[in-house]
Amino acid sequence: MATTVSNLVQGPATVYVGTYDGTTAREPANGAVNTTPAASAWTDVGGTTDGCEISINQEYKELEVDQVVDIPGRRLVKRDMSVKTNLAEPTLANLLYALNDANGGSLGASGAGFSGYYEPAFTDSATQPTYRAVLLHGWAPGSGSNNQSKRRMVHLRKVLSSDNVEFAYKKEDQTVFTVTWSVHYVSSSIAPFKIVDEA
Repeated sequence: MATTVSNLVQGPATVYVGTYDGTTAREPANGAVNTTPAASAWTDVGGTTDGCEISINQEYKELEVDQVVDIPGRRLVKRDMSVKTNLAEPTLANLLYALNDANGGSLGASGAGFSGYYEPAFTDSATQPTYRAVLLHGWAPGSGSNNQSKRRMVHLRKVLSSDNVEFAYKKEDQTVFTVTWSVHYVSSSIAPFKIVDEA
């Protein structure tokens, strides 16, 4: 008897960055999973290299009772979700996203002989960081008789670039910005992330 394998996924995701405002008002509707997000709310950060790696680390605390040697259960005590990628277009705007630098940092306008500049924030260390929202528009398992490709949208509602940002200039390598966006708690009524698959 032959084994049928149909729910396979392959392909890159497009990364969009948006403003975090504590609501879901700017998010595309579930039914718009196969549509490009509105440019008025979401900025395409351009090409990436080495894919987008989503990581969900869950920490469970074991429960104990004196009467049995087996573990009677566990409770989730911590969830750490992140998305790691390399921004293949090392623009100053992408550097600003990678460094969470919107309120204090600045992108300067172009002038004679230069296209713009970036200066980081250098104010009090207690300054609140700039949270953002991120959308990953990628692929879901196929469906139907011909296993037609379907789209998947991952909504990351409150993120902060939490890792070191590195970029190198080498003869043999492409210059990219490495970025890791960590997902954070939003509110008691809004989940920190949502994943929508096309029908």
